[in-house]
Amino acid sequence: MPENVAPERRTGIELLLPGPVPFAFPENDADPSPTGRKYPIPDAELLLAAYRKMVLGRRFDEQANVLARQGRLAVYPSSLGQEACQVAAALALRDTDWLFPTYRDSVALVSRGIDPVGVLTLLRGDWHSGYDPVAHRTAPQCTPLATHGPHAVGLAHAERLKGTGTVALALLGDGATSEGDFHEALNLAGVLRAPVVFLVQNNGYAISVPFSAQTAATSLAHRGIGHGVRAEQVDGNDAAAVLAVLTTAVEDARTGGGPWLVEALTYRLGPHTSADDPARYRSAGETQVWRRRDPISRLERRLRASGLLDDTTVAETAAHAEALADDLRTRLTAAPEVDPRTLFDHVFQHPTPQLTAQRTEVESVWRP
Repeated sequence: MPENVAPERRTGIELLLPGPVPFAFPENDADPSPTGRKYPIPDAELLLAAYRKMVLGRRFDEQANVLARQGRLAVYPSSLGQEACQVAAALALRDTDWLFPTYRDSVALVSRGIDPVGVLTLLRGDWHSGYDPVAHRTAPQCTPLATHGPHAVGLAHAERLKGTGTVALALLGDGATSEGDFHEALNLAGVLRAPVVFLVQNNGYAISVPFSAQTAATSLAHRGIGHGVRAEQVDGNDAAAVLAVLTTAVEDARTGGGPWLVEALTYRLGPHTSADDPARYRSAGETQVWRRRDPISRLERRLRASGLLDDTTVAETAAHAEALADDLRTRLTAAPEVDPRTLFDHVFQHPTPQLTAQRTEVESVWRP
């Protein structure tokens, strides 16, 4: 670095860069962290909540896959193996914050308290969004890659102008970081110092394209510095670590620290969607390695070692998850209620005469 660069500027650049290795907590709390960064470990109540939501989320994911195979859903993009990222994204936010999810983030929506049937409504083909985005402070799931990034920045900036203290968190995959919208969102966030956090779940594949064929960058987190955005890398299968980094990022953004880019290294154990065959582009051995890093098992070991989890709680959580899957299966097996009058909703704030006439005509022949 040139000598004429002020020391405080050098410090600023260093703060923008991610740590030398992905942040993770040691399996044994007595061991020092080798990651070079320090984040406070989440409290017991938050870790227990994360465990319960991860178990429920996985059972939801399994049931949704079955429903897709039965033809109850048009398609389902699984997040099996990415539960730590999904749940941490929901738990790091306040109820007043906004979440901007992608099509793969159904578990995050369920973890945020949205009705599982409403979450799957888009994938069933009934409606563009099966939940009220304003009521849940959760944007509709975004299928085009990264296009919701600028939306998250815009909302965060508007909320800051209003002084509400609201933070927006945008979920993305590694494939989305190759899109122009991603860089535009980061650039705008950096310029505006918007209170927004970008969580990139780097699961190693953009559909079938491996990370090595997608970018020559050292890491996706290193893309933040080019836009003046603080960045961090985290072990995406360590639920405690993801929670620690995300809660720090969200609260820093809330208090004027500016935007964050967090890259979570994880793995998609299932196919890209229920229509995909992952055996065509990755080996069973690779998947098996990642199965041994299962995020639920890792958190369970930590909680048991700390005396926070026992067999009774594990069984109760599993039973709750099974009840959720039962309810989901029952309600999605039933035929959807169809009302053609809803075709005219949300087209215009003030309907045109033609639209009003068309609705009147439908109402004259529709018999519920």
